[in-house]
Amino acid sequence: MKVAIVHDYLNQMGGAERVVAVFHKMFPDAPIYTTIVDRNKLLPELQDADIKTTWMQRIPGILKKFKMFFWLYPFAVRSMNVKGYDLILSSSSAYAKGVRKGRGSIHICYCHTPMRFAWNYEAYMESVQVPNNVKKLAKCFIRPLQTWDRNNSKHVDRLIANSTIVKERIKQCYEMNAPIIFPPVEISRFNAIEGEPEDYFLVVSRLVSYKRIDLAVEACTQLGQRLLVVGDGPDRQRLERLAGDTVTFLGRRSDEEVVRYMQHCKALIFPGIEDFGITPLEVNACGRPIIAYCVGGALDTVVDEQTGLFFEEQSVSSLMATIDQFNQYQWNSERIRQHAEKFSEHLFIEQLQSSIESLLGTREINTKITEAEGSY
Repeated sequence: MKVAIVHDYLNQMGGAERVVAVFHKMFPDAPIYTTIVDRNKLLPELQDADIKTTWMQRIPGILKKFKMFFWLYPFAVRSMNVKGYDLILSSSSAYAKGVRKGRGSIHICYCHTPMRFAWNYEAYMESVQVPNNVKKLAKCFIRPLQTWDRNNSKHVDRLIANSTIVKERIKQCYEMNAPIIFPPVEISRFNAIEGEPEDYFLVVSRLVSYKRIDLAVEACTQLGQRLLVVGDGPDRQRLERLAGDTVTFLGRRSDEEVVRYMQHCKALIFPGIEDFGITPLEVNACGRPIIAYCVGGALDTVVDEQTGLFFEEQSVSSLMATIDQFNQYQWNSERIRQHAEKFSEHLFIEQLQSSIESLLGTREINTKITEAEGSY
């Protein structure tokens, strides 16, 4: 079986790229088609992959200003030549699902979310630093991209959602029902340790405004609770101005350091709305609980009062009340670790393989029916 893997762009090391790495592990000989690649930011698991880029790779400054070229990606994806493959496996939060498949090919798309620019414009543009007149001009592209995105989704043979909230968005945007397969978490990288945690809460995140790290910073400042913030981003200076003496910004740290902070924290604070959110499960794999806003992917990953606590409103006061409540609980590290193991890479591969096999089986049955009808 000839397989091609397709991804929007490989210029960062996030959860979506982790999914591509698992695709590559499943099909190591399959080429990976993507619009652009930054080889300095490739996951180690993808260093040996056969990565094929488009003409967009040659645009000056594309790696630094890749979001500015949103209107070109549909054309770039359409230029990918993936004819002759039996299976096209795409990982998409934007454009990859629009790749043109050849006759007889099966296209399975693992959808991280419908295209943010088209369906959630304001939130998308928050992280794009461009003049206001450019943002107004960009708005003109929303309707055409929504139409393009919706039509492409109808040509996918199976669309898989990565969480409950994404399944709901797919239903709303594309009027399609999608099965859910939760993203893979590399559980083996983490382990719980014995003993009491240290006296600090933890944030591990890119520092961008929509992540709402400001809630954690202000809540811990007002409560006098120690907070360590791991990560960097354009919102860091604003957050530092909000922070009191109990909040420490650590910037980017090595994987080994981050794991140690996870193992020893009282809890991870997860105040944003995410499509899924792998970091809370990594912390759970270290045996530590989560304090999360009760919306979005956290509803799939946090079991209230067992692996963490929810706060009901996305406000400083609501988070403060939950932090106060948190200190009254005793947490079972072994049970929390067992919960994280339900989201293992092994289980993801098993479920995806089953989905692929069922779809290929359906294609074989349909082909035989067509051949039989043609013989009469």
